[in-house]
Amino acid sequence: MRIRTALAIAALAASATFALAGCAALEPVSPPVPTADSTSSPAPSTDPSAAWLDGGRGIGLVTFGSSSLACTPAAQDVTADGQTITVTLADPDPNAACTMDFAPRATFVAVPESVDPTKDVTVLFDGGGFQGRLPLAGGSGLRTGGSSDGKPSAGWFSDNGILLLIWGSSTCRPVVSDLVEDQDGKGATVTFQTDTTQVCTMDFVPRITVLGVNAPADPAGYALTLKGDHLDGKVTVIG
Repeated sequence: MRIRTALAIAALAASATFALAGCAALEPVSPPVPTADSTSSPAPSTDPSAAWLDGGRGIGLVTFGSSSLACTPAAQDVTADGQTITVTLADPDPNAACTMDFAPRATFVAVPESVDPTKDVTVLFDGGGFQGRLPLAGGSGLRTGGSSDGKPSAGWFSDNGILLLIWGSSTCRPVVSDLVEDQDGKGATVTFQTDTTQVCTMDFVPRITVLGVNAPADPAGYALTLKGDHLDGKVTVIG
């Protein structure tokens, strides 16, 4: 089943798509929603949320606002006290050109090595116009500490919202061209645009894409099949 995603799947966040040159008024963008042919589902929440990424070595913090990369909150400081992670978000650049849409953006937060992701965690965040406390359930399959293996990973941040983490160049961010759910409701195929002419920097950073799917009856084992842009593979969604 082909589904609609929030403006090309709202590929934003710490790995958003790109910043527009001006602040032209755009039609508002919805957060991840059910399929285009569904009209009975309730409106999704726009409250901040979080998801495990990178096997427990990272967290994606979701806030809502302009999809422009320059207007996506960035983690300025991250500390831990026991199982409580405190994230200070940087204040936005007052001169940044922000689009007038309203979409989910994800900020990558590296989990301090003292935190045990197999146990429940509390995420406190403040700054950049946001403040809150989010509980995040631990998982037995998550890992403690260590550096990233650089492989794609994904996590549920809502019943029908997925964060997909892909590491790579900060100037050549993944752009989703299509997303099709499996007929059995146990996964989806995500196809990326491939641009062989683009010049990419040699840095290696976390880039998060926000995906909207139908809420599965059982999210356990839900998997994303990645195609295109040298990202062929399969990723099981955490959460």
